[in-house]
Amino acid sequence: MLLPRFDFDEPATVAEACQVLSEFGTRAKVVAGGTDLMVNMKKNLASPERLVSIARIPELKKLDSSSAMLRLGSCLTIANTAASEAIGKRWGAICTGAKSLGSPLVRNRATVGGNLGAARPAADMPPSLMAYGARVVLVKESGERIVPLDNFFRGPGLTEIAPDEVLTEIQVDAPPPYSGAGYMNLGLRSSCDCNIVNVASFITLEGPGGPIINARIIMGCVGPTHLRAPSAEKTLVGENPGEALFARAADAIVACAPGVRSMDCTPIDDFRGSSEYKRDMVKVLIRRTLAAAYKDAVKD
Repeated sequence: MLLPRFDFDEPATVAEACQVLSEFGTRAKVVAGGTDLMVNMKKNLASPERLVSIARIPELKKLDSSSAMLRLGSCLTIANTAASEAIGKRWGAICTGAKSLGSPLVRNRATVGGNLGAARPAADMPPSLMAYGARVVLVKESGERIVPLDNFFRGPGLTEIAPDEVLTEIQVDAPPPYSGAGYMNLGLRSSCDCNIVNVASFITLEGPGGPIINARIIMGCVGPTHLRAPSAEKTLVGENPGEALFARAADAIVACAPGVRSMDCTPIDDFRGSSEYKRDMVKVLIRRTLAAAYKDAVKD
C-alpha cells in the first residue's frame, strides 16, 4: 500500500507548529512516530493534506522526574519510557504499560503522546496513566489548557485535542505514601497484538495494613473509551486490603441482573472474544492488578 500525496512541515518549535495548525485546521494532522497515522493513511482511513511533524522539537522529548511531578514530553518514545529507572521507581505501572506495547521496533518509534492521541480503546498507555490521575497539556497560538485524562477521550479515535492544538506534555503527580499501582493486559499473544482487555489499578492505604483511602481502576477494551470502575472503587474504599476484598470489588463491576450490562463494564462481541468472556477476564485482571498495587504500596 502506498501513502497518498501530502505536504510536509517540520517546525522547529511548538509555536511554529501551532501557527501551521492554526492556518490549515482540519486539513492538517500532527505526526511524531507515525506508527498509527501512517498506517491509517495507507489504508485510506485518514487523508490529511498536510502533516506537521513535531518529532524534532527538543522540549517534547523530555523526561523530568526531579520534582513532585513526573513530566513526559509528548514525543518521548515508548521505549525510553519503558527503560526509565526514574519512572519505574515511583510510577512502575507506567513502565509496565510501555513494555506491553507492540514490539521493540514499534516501541522505538511510537510516542507516549501518539498513543494517547490515537485514542484506541485497547491502547496500553492510557490505563496506567489514568490510574495515576495523569493530565495532558494542550497548546495553541492563543494559550494552553490542561485536561485530565479522565476527560480526554471522547470515543474511538476521538479526543479533546482541537485541530489547532498540540499535545505537548503529560503530567503525573507523585503518588502519596503507601500508594501502589499495577497494570496487566490480555491478548492472543504476548506482543504485536491488540489487547482483548487491559486493566490498571491504583490504591492508597492509610498505613501498611490499610484501610484503603483511595482507589482508581481503569478498564480498556470494554467500552468506546477507557473506563473507570466506580462500583469497584467504592467497594474498596474504607476496607482493609486482601484477596477477598479484591474479588468482591471485581464482582461489583458486573453486579447486575442477568442479561443487563453493567454501567461499569460494557464490552461488545468481536473477533477477539465475546462480551461475556471479556467481562470475565476484566474481573480476573482487576483482582490481579489490585494485588499488584497492594504489593507495590507496601514494598518499602
